[in-house]
This record gives sequence, C-alpha cells and structure tokens, in this order.
Amino acid sequence: MSQIIIDQLTHAQKVRILYKTILRLHRGLPEELRDLGDKYARDEFRRHLQCSPMEAQLFMTEWAKYAVTITSQLGLKGKAMGTIGGELDSNTVEMLKEDQVIQLYELMLAAKGLEGDTITAKDIHNSK
Repeated sequence: MSQIIIDQLTHAQKVRILYKTILRLHRGLPEELRDLGDKYARDEFRRHLQCSPMEAQLFMTEWAKYAVTITSQLGLKGKAMGTIGGELDSNTVEMLKEDQVIQLYELMLAAKGLEGDTITAKDIHNSK
C-alpha cells in the first residue's frame, strides 16, 4: 500500500488492517502457536479499544514491529523457516509493569502447555 493511501485511512481502518495482517501471518505458524497467537492478538486489540492516543500509537508501533518480525521468520510460502520468535532483552523486561509481567508469564505457560499453573509475587521477583 502506498504511503499516500495509508495517510488517508482513519485510525480505525489502520488498526483493522494491522489486525487482519497479523491473523493472516499467523496462518503460517504451527497450529498450536497459531491458536495461541490469534487468541492473544484478539484479546490485546480488544483490550486497547479505549486507550489514549499516546498508548494507541505505541500499541500500533509494537504490533507493526511484531508483524515485520513474523514476516521475516516465515518463508515465501508462509511457513516457518526455523525458529519463531526471539529473546526479550533485559531492558524491555525491566520496563514492563507488574501486570504485563504476569501476562507475559501466563503467555509463556500457555506456549509451553502448562496452562493452569499459578503465578505468585515470588515468581515475578525471581524472574527479574
């Protein structure tokens, strides 16, 4: 899409395009990761429906980076070419709020098939 066309879109249209792009990219993931990724993206996009303009800009930027990362990790035919995902650097983890750390931990449990485990304050402090 050319920059002129993108500039003419409303914020809601840009969000919808990004969301649909992410779901389309998830089709190239293994089934269990696709399901997890689709649920997570759906939840995050819904959770940010009423966020402030500054939060919305950060949200869109981070999800666009995610889309670029996933695109680079999928082959031309849309199938994973090796490792999917990447390591979080310690600076990024340090900047997370406590509820974000919990959410990240729960996402890790779900990705490892350990859903149902609980997180405690001790788990959060041990991970730092």
